[in-house]
Amino acid sequence: MRELNRVLLVDDDEDIRVVARLALETVGGLQVMDCSSSAEATVALESFEPDLILLDVNMPAEDGPSLLRRLHRQGTHPAVVFLTARASDDDRHRYVAMGAAAVVAKPFDPMQLASTLRQIYRDQAGD
Repeated sequence: MRELNRVLLVDDDEDIRVVARLALETVGGLQVMDCSSSAEATVALESFEPDLILLDVNMPAEDGPSLLRRLHRQGTHPAVVFLTARASDDDRHRYVAMGAAAVVAKPFDPMQLASTLRQIYRDQAGD
């Protein structure tokens, strides 16, 4: 089974990107590329082949769910985990029904973020 190594982090909030990147790289030992928009993520996907995309739900221009739908239409299928402050059970079910592997709630625990994503990745690979 492949292990999680590469994460594309997409969030329009610079503070979230800084904390998540540090958590994933320094604590988790993962390779991370971060983007501030869906447009940047689209360009990054041309050269950076992530195992998982950690994707903010609410962003200007194209939001996370719209990017996920577009990736599916294009046949791009890395695991997608939504990162959102809206993480009620109904929200989680709706995002998973869209094709997300899981949802991580904001605020997240930086010390646990990498292990959480690794578990989600393993769970999805076991399907």
